[in-house]
This record gives sequence, C-alpha cells and structure tokens, in this order.
Amino acid sequence: MTGTPLSGTTRLYAVLGDPVTQVRAPELVNPVLAALGVDAVVVPVHAPAEHLAAVVGGLVRAGNVDGLLVTVPHKAAVCALADELGPAAALSGTANAMRRGADGRWLADNFDGLGFVRGLEASGHPVRGRRVVLVGAGGAGSAVAVALLMAGAGPVCVRDVDEGRLAGLLARLGSRWPRTVRAEAPGDLAAADLVVNATPLGMRPGDPLPFDPAAVRADAVVADIVMKPHETALLRAAAAAGRRVHHGVHMLEQQVPCYREFFGWP
Repeated sequence: MTGTPLSGTTRLYAVLGDPVTQVRAPELVNPVLAALGVDAVVVPVHAPAEHLAAVVGGLVRAGNVDGLLVTVPHKAAVCALADELGPAAALSGTANAMRRGADGRWLADNFDGLGFVRGLEASGHPVRGRRVVLVGAGGAGSAVAVALLMAGAGPVCVRDVDEGRLAGLLARLGSRWPRTVRAEAPGDLAAADLVVNATPLGMRPGDPLPFDPAAVRADAVVADIVMKPHETALLRAAAAAGRRVHHGVHMLEQQVPCYREFFGWP
C-alpha cells in the first residue's frame, strides 16, 4: 500500500469523511511519503457526522497520530475541534487538515483553495482578473472562494442552495473584498471566464448537474472539484458542448506540496 514496511514506529495520518470511499489522498500521498523515506501512512477513516467529535477526540489522543485530513461533510465542523486556526481556515470557516504541534495543540488550516488555484494555473488557466461563478459555499467552496480572491480573481459570484450558508460566506469575505465577491446574479453564468462546481454533485451516479454547461460562454473553463469519478457527468457534458474542462484531481495533486510543508515532511 505505501511501499514502506509498516512497523511499531510508523506515524499515522487519518482522512476523515462521511462517506470516505471516494477519497484519493491515500493513493496520492502514500507514495510520496515512501519516496521521501517518511515512516508514516495515510489511512481512510469513516467518521459519521454524528460521531465526528468522538472520532476526532479519540484520534488526537492517540500518541502516534500526527495529523488529520478532512473531507465532506466535516470541513466546517472540524474547525470547532481544533485548538487554533490557520489563516485560510479562519477566513473560510473550514479546514481540510489538522496537525499536532510540539506543544500538543492541534492547528487546523485549509489547502483546498490553494491547491485548486495552483492546479488551474499549472494547467494553463490563469486566475488573476478572471470573472468566476462558484457553485457551492460549503467546506471546499469557501476555501476555493478565499484562494481565488487572494489570487486576484474577480468578480467572484457565488451560488448555493443554502441561503444561510451563502450569506455567512459573503459576510466573512465581503469585509475584506467588498467589491469583488457577491451572490450570483442573472447573467453572471453567461459572462464568466471560469465556472466551478464546488458541490458534491457528481460523486454519485444519478446526481443532477450543478449547472448547465451549455449556458457557459463558449471559451470559458468549466472546472469540477469532485475527484472520483475522474470524469464527472458535468465535465462530460461540458466537453460535449465544446467547453474547456478542468478535473478535480489537480486540486489534490497541488495540495501535496502544501501538506509536506504543513506536516513537516522533508
């Protein structure tokens, strides 16, 4: 699984989700740890939402657990379980990574957004000055919004079916970027340079499309943060309509260097 024999000295990192079968971090990060010679392993842990606090409480008390990676639907809830929040987590209100400090305190931060933006730029899709429609203001969507704004995108127009969640995100970000972040308005989808699905829609067969890719401008980029399946129904439909597409796996690939720095891997 890791390429490195496991032993009693192996350090543990858990990926928490509900569900967890779709996570790709173990298959991408474990080979990196092996190549670096780090005696550690990343394992998926199914943490039902109603038991998240108990699961996290047990893991952080285990002496050989050094960090947690967090996926849907726990990215907002896990912030309340950390001792301290990093800058991206504080701005977005969500976290996707936690680490144990030398003092035993747990720091949470979010690298979804930074990984997403780096993935776009590595694929030849610059962000600065681009008009964006972001569908989804949840855990990953909040982090993506923060990173897009910090990278100079704008306007960033956000849509979410949960009006309270959308209002909360806009209130947090509007105080820092009052002219560049707002709720999506009619016409924004057709005018956007980049349209992003930051919802879980597409993870399960039969999910409805988060938006109609045929309504997107012909030269725009349609991006999905869903990593499994690799080719979501949205991206298939967008490609069939002649739109450029950007896959979710690039977000995770570009987060691996962030994890190396955050967790202190060589």
